[in-house]
Amino acid sequence: MEKNQLFDGVAQSFGTNGEAIVKADGATVFVPYLLPGEKARIKVLKCKGAVCYGKAVEIYTPAEDRVRPQCEAFYRCGGCQLQHMRYRLQLKLKSNIVKEALRKIGGIDYAVPACERSEKEYGYRNKLQLPIGRKDGENVIGFYAERSHRIIPVSDCPIHPAWAGKLISALARFMEKCGLEGYDETDGSGQLRHIVVRELKGKFIVTLVSAVREIKGIDYLLFLLDGIFSEYSFYLNLNDKKTNVVFGEEFTLLKGPGIYECTDGGIVFEAGANTFVQVNESVRGKLYEKAVSLAVTGGEDVVIDCYAGGGLLTAMFAKKCAHAYGVEIVSEASACADSLKEKNGLSDKMTNLCGKVEDLLPALIGKYPNATVVLDPPRAGVDRSVIKAILAQKVARVVMISCNPATLARDLGILTGTLKETPAGELEKNSSADGDYKIDFLQPFDMFPQTKHVETLVLLCRK
Repeated sequence: MEKNQLFDGVAQSFGTNGEAIVKADGATVFVPYLLPGEKARIKVLKCKGAVCYGKAVEIYTPAEDRVRPQCEAFYRCGGCQLQHMRYRLQLKLKSNIVKEALRKIGGIDYAVPACERSEKEYGYRNKLQLPIGRKDGENVIGFYAERSHRIIPVSDCPIHPAWAGKLISALARFMEKCGLEGYDETDGSGQLRHIVVRELKGKFIVTLVSAVREIKGIDYLLFLLDGIFSEYSFYLNLNDKKTNVVFGEEFTLLKGPGIYECTDGGIVFEAGANTFVQVNESVRGKLYEKAVSLAVTGGEDVVIDCYAGGGLLTAMFAKKCAHAYGVEIVSEASACADSLKEKNGLSDKMTNLCGKVEDLLPALIGKYPNATVVLDPPRAGVDRSVIKAILAQKVARVVMISCNPATLARDLGILTGTLKETPAGELEKNSSADGDYKIDFLQPFDMFPQTKHVETLVLLCRK
């Protein structure tokens, strides 16, 4: 098998990113947008030994679960990977992604249940984030192509509500009328870099990210936004550094209160331009409700919520248990959590600690040896020292929330003993191990329909 080779093949199964796997001439070929059972003409794009990557030039026998994507930019945009398949197959795929990650990475064989579906297959995202750039002398507003910073222009995005297309149109009109240019990452020219919109129960926070402090004609943009949103705030954010980070440090509020009050799970909380809120409201509710039921078994329980963010989930725990501790390294988020506990009358049941989980958790476990530890880390997973602290101090119950099946499988492998650490700090399979923990509950949730991403909730109990 070599680059540019054409061959006919039949897709046998899915890979971990939703691409199809085709076996041919002793090689394994990964082909995006092909479904198992489909026969296709395939062109090889790249090979590394017996592993190749290709694209389907022609599909001879489309699968029953193949559907027409709703987005005109689907095959070029890097945001979605699964619009070409029926939703029932997406759910099956995501359960299998979690199962295979556990098996291949963590050495864990587990009967992963069906993925919890989203109420909305499209139009579910409450946050829109669009890069703004230049191509061939023209402004482009869109999304990055897969594994690149090449902007694919779009006029709408179907996984967002109807306001997304209206916003894109208004931004393009504003830039054209006021003579503004998108940002060029190569030479730093241009004024506008991103636009970010967060919807909070029918209220909106719009943030325009600029490479320069002053933007001419900004009142015209506000006039256009007035025709789209009935209630919104508008920030101008300055990011004049050569960086991949979206926001700079300086936010200037030009319209509205800037922060809105919301209610979720019986908790009143505030959210601003830079507040983390899960993008799928209905699935977030299901996930958090189940996490609370797993972490709190009685009114006398203590819960230690690690990587707690702005404290929403910590407060939900606090309402049900004797006391909840939230541990968060970002000072702004921890301050929001303090405000949240006051607003909800939880001062005597909720304590927020600002610092690294690995530094603060051991003392908390020592003080409350029967506490339930909740881990909701970023995509990189749980710090190894945190896992070692849990093992050393024999925590009885651990609840994990993960957006990355690969790092989840790694962390579960260490806790259940199917992975062991070598003297060099590497991890290797440990098939004969009888670990300290067993998985009592595991459930994938489809927080991100039409994409390859999946959220997973796990309960571990000490044997």
